[in-house]
Amino acid sequence: MSNIDNAIRVVRSVIQVLHDGQKGLAAIGSELKDETAKHFLLQETQLRAEYAAELENELHRLGVHDVNEGGTAAGTVERVWGDLKAKLGGGDSTLLETAEQGEDAAKAKYAEALTETLPGNIAHLLRDQQAHVLESHNKIRSLRDGHA
Repeated sequence: MSNIDNAIRVVRSVIQVLHDGQKGLAAIGSELKDETAKHFLLQETQLRAEYAAELENELHRLGVHDVNEGGTAAGTVERVWGDLKAKLGGGDSTLLETAEQGEDAAKAKYAEALTETLPGNIAHLLRDQQAHVLESHNKIRSLRDGHA
């Protein structure tokens, strides 16, 4: 596999996780009672969309014209699980725990992506995005702990 093909594969996998995060955080945010947590998660959904768009632009630069990433099967399961917890009265703590699990998946995907040999601009972009994803994870964990 060429370095360009590998970079395309890696970037696509990160975009999928970003789409999962965007959808999952939106679904969980809409169910939260805590207005601070709700506001934070909904802001994060916008940021995930921006991060995905930045990476899609990088794919365009690499010659990929059809960048239609919808998310992963695991992400769909996570959102359904979050919806189920909300319907069963899981409360904010349980919902924030689900959001944190989604952020764990994003953290892992970024860490995995950054072990690959990638063009400098893509690696730099991923490192910048990863720094925020780590901050977001910690904020969600803090919000969850505040409801425990």
